[in-house]
Amino acid sequence: MMKKSRRSFLKVAGVAAVGLGASPAMNFASSDISHPVKSKNEHGLSAHRWGMVIDTNKITDEVVEACVEACHKAHNVPDFNHEVDEEKYPKTRPVNHKQEIKWLWEEEFHNAFPDKEDEFLAEKYHDLPFLVTCNHCKNAPCVKACPTQATFKREDGIVLMDYHRCIGCRFCMAACPFGARSFNFRDPRPFIEKNDPAFPTRTKGVVEKCNLCAERLAKGEQPHCVEASEGAIVVGDLEDPESEVRALLNEHYSIRRKQSMGTEPSVYYVM
Repeated sequence: MMKKSRRSFLKVAGVAAVGLGASPAMNFASSDISHPVKSKNEHGLSAHRWGMVIDTNKITDEVVEACVEACHKAHNVPDFNHEVDEEKYPKTRPVNHKQEIKWLWEEEFHNAFPDKEDEFLAEKYHDLPFLVTCNHCKNAPCVKACPTQATFKREDGIVLMDYHRCIGCRFCMAACPFGARSFNFRDPRPFIEKNDPAFPTRTKGVVEKCNLCAERLAKGEQPHCVEASEGAIVVGDLEDPESEVRALLNEHYSIRRKQSMGTEPSVYYVM
């Protein structure tokens, strides 16, 4: 009965996704519904619209590795190349296909910025590692595509995931032009080398991605990648002209990924 109900719901969700924007009566698929999360901590950090600035002049292979490790370790991101404890998970089969869950990762320039590739592009950009992640877009297509509101955008611009609402339809993944979402085709928990109890683990059939360390901002702390970046990454309020991110954008030339898509990414790269 459970399988039948789930199948029926997926059919309804599929119809809703096809008809997005066609009927204003489909309120559950509307991107106008926000889920603001107010921190009870008086020291929590807040913003009208959170954004990130990455200074490519300060990015090195070591910084990239440190940022990715800090992010993935704190958020229990599984490593499917990790050897599983067979005594604890005796029925876990080895991974026989390439699968990767990523919140923050390294990309080459021509992949990160395909619309900015140039015949005479400075040589340094060909060899430079670019950190990429969820762009927490102002016009987030993933939010519009999600039929269950498992993907939603807060009033402060952070795009989050409700893992319990996710039905694994992967419409959000198809809608995201940045490849910033990963799907758990199998139970990720056996492939977490050391579980951090401070952050929830996910289950098979759930999509996940960067949450801009919303749980740390609520406590007045900086995101893990910011702390590990040695000054290469800054997070702040894009709508505050006095913020550090705005100062950096005013002083330096910056670019964003796939701007022609109209999603208004909130991650900027200082060149």
